[in-house]
Amino acid sequence: MAVLAVLPVLDAVGRSLRESFFMFWETLWPLILGFGLSGAVQSFVGRESMQKKMGDHGPASIARASAYGMISSSCSYAASAMSKSLFVKGADFVASMVFMFASTNLVVELGIVLLVLMGWQFAAAEFVGGAIMIVLLTVLGGLWFRGRTIDRARKHLETESAEIHQHLPVEDADFQQQPLGKKLQSKGGWADAATYTMADLTMLRKEMLIGYLVAGFLAVMVPTSVWNVVFLQGHGFWTSLENVIVGPFIAIISFVCSVGNVPLAAALWHGGISFGGVISFIFADLIAFPLLLIYRRYYGMQLTLRMLALFWFVMATAGLVTEGIFGALGIIPTTRPDTVSPTHFQWNYTTYLNIVFLALFALLYWAYRNRERLGGGSGYALDPVCGMQVQTANAPASVVHDGRPVYFCSDHCRHRFEADPDKFASAVVPAGEHGEPGPDGSADPSTRVDPVCGMTVDPAAGGPHATYDGDEVYFCGQGCMDAFMADPGAYPVTPALHL
Repeated sequence: MAVLAVLPVLDAVGRSLRESFFMFWETLWPLILGFGLSGAVQSFVGRESMQKKMGDHGPASIARASAYGMISSSCSYAASAMSKSLFVKGADFVASMVFMFASTNLVVELGIVLLVLMGWQFAAAEFVGGAIMIVLLTVLGGLWFRGRTIDRARKHLETESAEIHQHLPVEDADFQQQPLGKKLQSKGGWADAATYTMADLTMLRKEMLIGYLVAGFLAVMVPTSVWNVVFLQGHGFWTSLENVIVGPFIAIISFVCSVGNVPLAAALWHGGISFGGVISFIFADLIAFPLLLIYRRYYGMQLTLRMLALFWFVMATAGLVTEGIFGALGIIPTTRPDTVSPTHFQWNYTTYLNIVFLALFALLYWAYRNRERLGGGSGYALDPVCGMQVQTANAPASVVHDGRPVYFCSDHCRHRFEADPDKFASAVVPAGEHGEPGPDGSADPSTRVDPVCGMTVDPAAGGPHATYDGDEVYFCGQGCMDAFMADPGAYPVTPALHL
């Protein structure tokens, strides 16, 4: 009898896993295409100039922040870290928040996955609603994010940055200043694009896995009656209003963000949430609970609560307005699928495209594994915690470990590394390493490491250097040399750092 009682549960679990797999199968080629395009854009489009022109939240700065966000990684954690870095470097707080919104809601991979899994209406709504959100955030944020709260947050971050700041090497300016056509002919550029693709996939693999699994279980095991309790139905405007408010709440407690939100959104649409509710849920990946904890660490509790309140309002309003626009145009889907995705293999265009893109993925993986042989890797490092490729000139966080600078996509990863460096030490790869380590642990035998900031220095460049304990120690700049000479004992100088 006990066995017979367990069989229905096992059957439901099996059907849930099958639903999850086929949702993934339906979106496999869009994922590869989206992440591949994102990797290429991140590799070939220079961004340094944008960072210098976001000092206010005027139209020009907001346009630059949006464009910068669109070409960045879609990972919510990386987006929050980079927006913090922009703010510390002098960007207006509202402009840095716009960057964060654009990098998670206006990126190509999200639109492609929405198109395939849910339909063109949802993909179009992502960009329409995203633009509405940015306008609302700019207008309301200028009124809501101001005064001493912002000043205190900037001062706190500047103090923290001064304590852990590393002098980072500059972006590969020679490459970025080349015409686009010439950059596209660079094998190293394509190798870096492949590395961006693989790194983003590695970084988001847990998010996507959780998203597909949870969506499969929700679609199979949660009855329609439960969804009818959660989401109002049949009350006109009040249904739409309640749904766009509840959507972000589900995002907060789901702990899933970035592209992993899309399969969950498909399950919610299957369960009965309104069109606007789906859109507000997708937008709300930036207020998932783990990110709220990160905001608290960055900006303090008071500003985090302000961010939560405004973000929730903006996301819900954008969902509601988008639903109104699409309703007026008569393009909101009128039927809901019986299942989120097919539950068996079919020899259709999806299968053929998956085969083609799996071959492309194999090529990207080969380029990633052979990036140094192809001339890539200059000016980049891999975050040893999550695997994301980081442009060292723009790394949101870094530390010196065993005499080498280690770069991270976010403070979240830096804190994990510092808590247990031995766990991730084997994954530390020096930025742009192309040869055997030098005598001080640098990536090139002809270079040295600044003992103050950890930056790799070329002695032949004739920069600042000093004699210490009978040997020459080289520095990235006069500031580091002065700091060292003022208190040499404060820095971990070892014979490995001398010529």
